[in-house]
Amino acid sequence: MKQITSNSLVANGDCLLLMKNVESNSINLILTDPPYNIGLFMHKRGTNIKGMRDNHFAYSGWDDMSFEEWSDVMADFMQECSRVLKKGGALLLFMSILKLETIINLAESAGLYYKTVGMWHKKNPMPRNMNLHFINSLEPWVYFTSGARTGTFNNKGKAIHDFIETSTISSSEHRIGMHPTQKPKMLLHHFVELLSNENDVVLDPFMGSGSTGVVCEILKRRFVGFEINAKYYQIAVKRIQEQK
Repeated sequence: MKQITSNSLVANGDCLLLMKNVESNSINLILTDPPYNIGLFMHKRGTNIKGMRDNHFAYSGWDDMSFEEWSDVMADFMQECSRVLKKGGALLLFMSILKLETIINLAESAGLYYKTVGMWHKKNPMPRNMNLHFINSLEPWVYFTSGARTGTFNNKGKAIHDFIETSTISSSEHRIGMHPTQKPKMLLHHFVELLSNENDVVLDPFMGSGSTGVVCEILKRRFVGFEINAKYYQIAVKRIQEQK
């Protein structure tokens, strides 16, 4: 692993292999966006995603495993999450609504405690096929804790609902990150601030182009990130270093 700032440690490679080098009970928060494995499903849909956007995730190549293969990978991933999280540490991941039951079952089998499912409401979703059916403006997230039924929750006495509304990434932010499933920093900021404290360790095993790492630099968290794609890894390194 490569130390790129005083607070950020990153590596290029398969997260299931790299996570084995992470010390047990050392992570306060895992915030990540793993493959949803709905690429083949999307290919069968009556949509114009190819013509609309060449770098749509359905054409990325990483999202088209069989259900059985994907389930095995995610089962191993959940076991590693359970091992590296501290008692009371949190796992929050984004996931397709089609896979929520599977993810919850896999996480519980690994010993994680299911807290809730919530929604990210995109205020400016891409209006593809708007004359054919409802615009897809919701993306689920699911929240677990490890070794305890509660953990860090910095609500400051305010009621925090199980949904968050933000815009999708701006054109300028996307030009910097260039990732087809890139999440806006505002969205990630919400969860890092709520579920961790300053100097806590935040892990993103599927860090893409490094948005979680950038947010951790801003909020003074220590960050560990893994990315298998060399192109996005290099973008992540540059973005995090420039934020320090």
